[in-house]
Amino acid sequence: MTSSDLYPVSRLAAVQEATAKAGLDALLLTPSPDLRYVSGYDAKPLERLTCLVVPASGEAYMMVPRLELPAAQASPASRLGLEFVAWDETDDPYAIAAARLGRVAKVGLADRMWAMTSLRFREVLPQAEQVLAGSVLRELRMRKSPAEAAALREAGEAIDSVHRQVPGFLRAGRTEREVGRDIAEAILASGHATVDFVIVASGPNGASPHHDVSDRVIQAGEPVVVDIGGQLHNGYCSDSTRTYSVGEPPAEFAAYYEVLRQAQDAACLAVRPGVSCESIDAAAREIIAEAGYGDRFIHRTGHGIGIETHEEPYIVAGNGEAMEAGFAFSVEPGIYLPERHGARIEDIVVCTESGGERLNDTPRELVIV
Repeated sequence: MTSSDLYPVSRLAAVQEATAKAGLDALLLTPSPDLRYVSGYDAKPLERLTCLVVPASGEAYMMVPRLELPAAQASPASRLGLEFVAWDETDDPYAIAAARLGRVAKVGLADRMWAMTSLRFREVLPQAEQVLAGSVLRELRMRKSPAEAAALREAGEAIDSVHRQVPGFLRAGRTEREVGRDIAEAILASGHATVDFVIVASGPNGASPHHDVSDRVIQAGEPVVVDIGGQLHNGYCSDSTRTYSVGEPPAEFAAYYEVLRQAQDAACLAVRPGVSCESIDAAAREIIAEAGYGDRFIHRTGHGIGIETHEEPYIVAGNGEAMEAGFAFSVEPGIYLPERHGARIEDIVVCTESGGERLNDTPRELVIV
């Protein structure tokens, strides 16, 4: 895949069309996943303003500090035919942007725009209502193109290669932090540009879904939840969880782990166009509840993934949105027994015309090391 596949020139026109359809006069996209999605430019978030201005009609342009102009021109954004408006240290870039925009009634701001930036835009565009650009971009970002699905597949293969090494890192007597350090090095060695998170949750720490790493020493007979992910150089993310046991686990754990495996499998098999996001959550949750662990599954079943690890759609009760081909998301039910142990199994799944395609293929059965 090339940057032109992942960040096609046609995307800008689609964003302009969606902006007009939403009744906005312009999108203002500062360094963020929104900016990268539309332009391919992974700009540094600085106190100096970088902003892609996408009017509902007319020509888009990129405001950039002059010292960042070479980086902007070297990025995929250079293929879009944009005007790069370089500003100098003594200029007011917000005033420049406002003057070029003219009178606007409603603008969309990048969802991750800094507060100080949004407030400065409010000063120079006092008549303009500010809304989130995500209200315009969500429909586009949720539907992954074949190139985006291929990028996520590559990310899945890379993180799978790390999980295959984890049994060699885990042993009684090591701390979670020591194991996490080995995993982080393996994530970078696998081709990732960044390590976004490493969770190594042993014993009772496994009952905390967003545990990090600690100096706790892993004991024999303990389950260990390992949830890891990062971002490839192309901007697309990985995320996969497997649960291991250092020696034979408690019988109670082994029993509910099998329930969890069946629930995760059922949710993956439920994926197909037309079904609701919440029905996929229900497919996992019903099995766990029937086994008596319903109150121990304390989070949604999944989240969308792309150039962010967490993005729409969310696989959760109350989300009746219909699944479409191109949706990409995690399926990661869990069971957590406070002060004892916990387990989670997570795959990234892409909805295709015929069902769900899992992008992770390491063993989902309990791995005993």
